[in-house]
Amino acid sequence: MKIPIASDHAGYPAKEFVKTVLKNLGHDPADLGTHSEESVDYPDYGTKVALAVSEKQYPLGILLCGSGQGMCMTANKFEGVRAALAYDETVAQLSRQHNNANVLCLPGRTLSHEQLRDIVTQWLATEFEGGRHERRVEKIESSKSTQ
Repeated sequence: MKIPIASDHAGYPAKEFVKTVLKNLGHDPADLGTHSEESVDYPDYGTKVALAVSEKQYPLGILLCGSGQGMCMTANKFEGVRAALAYDETVAQLSRQHNNANVLCLPGRTLSHEQLRDIVTQWLATEFEGGRHERRVEKIESSKSTQ
C-alpha cells in the first residue's frame, strides 16, 4: 500500500526511520516532507497528509513531529480524518480497533527506533472491529461536518 508520510524538523529523523519500516513491511511511503532538520511549521506538512487522506487519495497516513500533538491537532481538522497519537503498541492497536484511525501521529522526539517499528507494525496490522464502535465513529464524523 502507498502511505503518505510527513514530519516537521523535530520528527524528521524518526520519519526517515519509519519510511524504512514501511518499506520492510512491503509498503510504499510517499514522502510529503519535510526533507531536513531545518525548522519548519508542522501544520504545513500535517495538512498535506491529512488532505490526501480526507480526499481519499490514500486510505492511511502517518505524521511525526516532536510530541505528535501538533500534527494530530492539525490532521483532525479535516473531514474524514481520524488521527490518533500513539506512543505505544496498545494505543496504536486500540486506535484502529475502536476508532478506525486512518492517520497515525507519532512523537518523534520520545520514541526509540524499536518503539517506532513496533507501533507502526501494530497499527498497520490491526483492523477496525466495527460493531458497537461503528456508531461512535459515525458520531465523530457527524460532529465534524456540523461545526
